[in-house]
Amino acid sequence: MTSLILAGLGVAGVALTARVLTRSLREVQKRAASLPKSPMFTSYYKGGFAKKMSRREAGLILGISPSSGKERIGEAHKKIMLLNHPDRGGSPYMAAKVHLTV
Repeated sequence: MTSLILAGLGVAGVALTARVLTRSLREVQKRAASLPKSPMFTSYYKGGFAKKMSRREAGLILGISPSSGKERIGEAHKKIMLLNHPDRGGSPYMAAKVHLTV
């Protein structure tokens, strides 16, 4: 008799837990849908580095147009190198790739 009562309480507990979880999941989904979409991660270059640096790849690394002038390329190079210098914790590989863009 007590095993039936305990089984009933167990089933009721599982059902109550499932109900609470489904309601909270719906609430989280509603809140996530109302958040603004962040452009930070929506468009990034989905490829690796080519063996020989092209103007297009250099422009993608520096964040400028491939047809930019030397002055604009120099400004972008300086900005990226200040942010990603190996002496400041940046990647030596990325620093080498950024140097190839100039």
